[in-house]
Amino acid sequence: MKKHSIALACLLLALAAQSKAEETKSIAAQTIDTLNGLSGGPHAGMRANHAKGVMATGSFKPSAEAASISKAAHFKESVDVTVRFSTGTGVPMIPDANPNSRPYGMAVRFNLPKGGFTDFVGISYDGFPVSTPEDFLGLLNAVATIGKSTEKPAPIEKFLGTHPAALAFVQAPKPAPASFGTQSYFGVNAFEFTNAQGVKRFGRYRIVPVAGNEFLSEEEAAKRGNDFLMEELPARLEQGEVSFKVLLQLADKSDVVNDASIVWPKERAIVELGTLTLSKPVANGKQEEKALAFNPLILPDGISPSSDPILLARPLAYAVSVGQRSK
Repeated sequence: MKKHSIALACLLLALAAQSKAEETKSIAAQTIDTLNGLSGGPHAGMRANHAKGVMATGSFKPSAEAASISKAAHFKESVDVTVRFSTGTGVPMIPDANPNSRPYGMAVRFNLPKGGFTDFVGISYDGFPVSTPEDFLGLLNAVATIGKSTEKPAPIEKFLGTHPAALAFVQAPKPAPASFGTQSYFGVNAFEFTNAQGVKRFGRYRIVPVAGNEFLSEEEAAKRGNDFLMEELPARLEQGEVSFKVLLQLADKSDVVNDASIVWPKERAIVELGTLTLSKPVANGKQEEKALAFNPLILPDGISPSSDPILLARPLAYAVSVGQRSK
C-alpha cells in the first residue's frame, strides 16, 4: 500500500511539473505548437505557417518622394531584393486555390547598399484578426476545437462573438488571384518613418501589382492545379518582368498605430515609395527558402517599430519556427 502511495505521489508531482512547464512555455512556442497541431506537423524543414512558397529575385527602385518620408538607405538608391510568396497554413501540400490557403503571403528582403538588409512581411488582407499574441493563440486554439468540441456555443463561436475584427476577417471575401503577381499585399503593422529633417510619420506598407489585381471565381479556382500559383509565377517571369508599386499609407494623428486589428480609413494619404521589379525565379528556391528567415524588426536608420504587440512578438515566433525546421 505504501509503494502505491509513493507511486501515486510521484505521478501527481510529474503531472504538476508538466502543467507548470506548459504554463511557463512562451506564447510564441505555444503558438507554433498549435500551428503544428492544426497542420499535422511539424513538417521537416518547413515553416509552421506559410509553409508552401515560391521565390524570385529582382530590384527595388525608390521614387523621388521616398527620401522625403524616410532617410533609410534603400529609399535613396536602387537595391536588390529577394521575394517569397506563400500560401497560408503550415500544410506543405495544400492546394493553392484552397480557401484555407488564404490569405496569401509576400515577404521581401531589401539588400541595403552598404551591407545588411531589411524585410517586409505582408499578407493579402488589409488588417489582422486580433490585436495581441495572446488573442492570436486564443483564436488558433478555438480553431483547433472545430469538429471536436460539443460545447454550445462552440469555442470558435464564443471567440468570434467577442472579437469583431476576427469575425470580419473570417467573413471577408478572399478570392484566389490569377497569379501571385496580380495580388495586393498589406503590411498589417505600423512603423515610424523619419526623414533627414527629423520629421516623423507613422505608416503601413502596401504592395500593389502594376498589372492590377486579377482574381478567379471559385469555379475557375477549383479547376486549377494544386500548385498553379507556384508554377504560374516562374512561367510569367519567363515572359517578362513582374512589377509592384511599394506604397505607404500614412496615419492621421487620430489613428491607432499599435493595433494591427484596426484598419485605417481608406481616405488616408498614400505615398509611393518606389517600384519593386521581379526578374527571375530562384533556381534552387526550395533549398534557399529553408534557410531564409524574414524579420520585420531588422530595420535601417530612418524606420522604427511601433509598439504594436503583434509586431514585437513576430521575431520570437519566427525564431521558434526556424529552430524547428533546422532540426
